[in-house]
Amino acid sequence: MILAGVGPVATMANDLAKLFASFYALFSGTAFFSIIVVVMAPIVHRFLHIINSDNIE
Repeated sequence: MILAGVGPVATMANDLAKLFASFYALFSGTAFFSIIVVVMAPIVHRFLHIINSDNIE
């Protein structure tokens, strides 16, 4: 819900709920992109080795 950008399902009762939702959205976005980077790092690293190979003449 938060990463898709649709927003909260119901109205939030107080300021603490709004603050929690804001920090949770920042945390979940950061966690999502961090996990993607960790998963993609070996693939990108291998690709960079392939394009920088000295065997190509």
